[in-house]
Amino acid sequence: MATRVATAERFSLERVDFDKVIGVAAILSGLFAFFVALPPITARTIVWPVVAGAVAVSLGGWVVARGRRRLGWGGVASGIVGTALGILATRSSVGHLEEVVVWSALLAAMLRYATPLTFAAIGGMFSERSGVVNIGLEGMMLMGAFFGIWGADKTNSWVGGVLIAMAAGGLTALIHAFVSITLRADQIVSGTAINFLALGVTGYFFVEIYGDEGTPPEDKLPAIPDVNLHLGSNFFGEWFGDQNLMIWLSILAVVLSWVVMFKTPVGLRIRSVGEHPRAADTVGISVYLVRYAAVIVSGILAAMGGAYLSIGFNHSFSENMTAGRGFIALAALIFGRWRPFGALAGCLLFGFASALSDRLPTYSQSAAILFNILPYAITLIAVAGVIGRSIPPAAIGRPYRKQ
Repeated sequence: MATRVATAERFSLERVDFDKVIGVAAILSGLFAFFVALPPITARTIVWPVVAGAVAVSLGGWVVARGRRRLGWGGVASGIVGTALGILATRSSVGHLEEVVVWSALLAAMLRYATPLTFAAIGGMFSERSGVVNIGLEGMMLMGAFFGIWGADKTNSWVGGVLIAMAAGGLTALIHAFVSITLRADQIVSGTAINFLALGVTGYFFVEIYGDEGTPPEDKLPAIPDVNLHLGSNFFGEWFGDQNLMIWLSILAVVLSWVVMFKTPVGLRIRSVGEHPRAADTVGISVYLVRYAAVIVSGILAAMGGAYLSIGFNHSFSENMTAGRGFIALAALIFGRWRPFGALAGCLLFGFASALSDRLPTYSQSAAILFNILPYAITLIAVAGVIGRSIPPAAIGRPYRKQ
C-alpha cells in the first residue's frame, strides 16, 4: 500500500510543470513590482519595486536557461517593466495616485468598456470556428449601433432597438456569408468591404434622418436599463452593484457560447466544418449551411455590442462611433485562442486599458490624447506576444467547394 502511495506521489510530481510555474511566478512578481507602489499599499520607497523586479528577472532568466524561452523572457520583461513603472509610481504624489487608481471605479469601467468587445469577440469565434474569417466585425457593430438607436427611437422601446440592431447585424453578416461562402471570394477583402459599406450606410442614414440636430437627447430616448443588485457602497457594490443589463448578458453569452461550442453536437459540427470541411461533408454535415448560420450568428452578436454602445453606454450615435472596437475584439479573440473565456480575458484586458486611459489625464492634460492610444498599444503587444502560439482552425479562410 505504501509503495503504491509513493508511486502515485512521484507520478504526480513528475506531471507538475515546474518551469511553467516558475515562469508564471516571474510574471506575477513583475506585476507586484508595480502594484506595491499603487493604492492601497502605496510604497514610497523604490526598494520594494526593485526587489520584486529583481526576483522576476532572476526567475525569468532561470526559465530561459531551462529552454522555455518565450515564458522566461515574458518574466524578464515583466520584471523590467514592472520595476520601471513602480519607480515612476513612487515618484508620483499620493494624491494623484489615489485619484487615478480607484480600483472599484477602474474595474467597473473595465466591464463597461469590455462589454461591446465581448459580444463582438464571441460572435467572431462562431464565424472563425466554422472556417470563415470575419474582419467585418467592425462594420456589423456599427450597423448595430445605428439601427439600435434608430429602432429604439421609432419603437419607443430599447427592446425594439436591440432587436432591430440584431436584424441589421444579421443581414450585414448574410452579405459577408454570401460573398465568402457562395461566391468564394477572398474573406479578408469581403470583410473589409463590409466595414466600408457599414460606414457609408450608417453615415448616410444618420445625416438623412437626424441631420445636424443629431439623435434625440438622452431623456427622450429609451435606454437599456441598469441592474441594481443592492450591494451597498462597499467595494463590490461600487464594482458591479449597478451595471447595465447588457454587461450581464455579455457574461451570459460567454458561458452559453462555451457550452454550445464545446458541449453540444451543434458546436461539434461548427468545429468540424472549421477544421476539416471535407470530412464533415462526407459524414453528412452541410458545410455551407453550418458556415452560413455561424456567420449570421456572428453578425447578430456583434450588432448587440454595437447596440450597447449607442443605447446602453453613450445614449447617442455619432459617425464611426465604434472607432476600431471590432478590430480590438478580433485581437482579443486571437489572444484567447478562439475560446470564449480566453476571449473574455482579452476583452477585459483591453477594457482595463481603456478605463485607465480615461483617468491618466489627471497627470497631464496635454498628453490626454496620447493616453487614448493605450488600448490600441495593448492590442498590438498582446497579439504580437501570443499570435505565434495561437493555432487557428485548420480550414479558416479557405473557401469550400462541394464535390
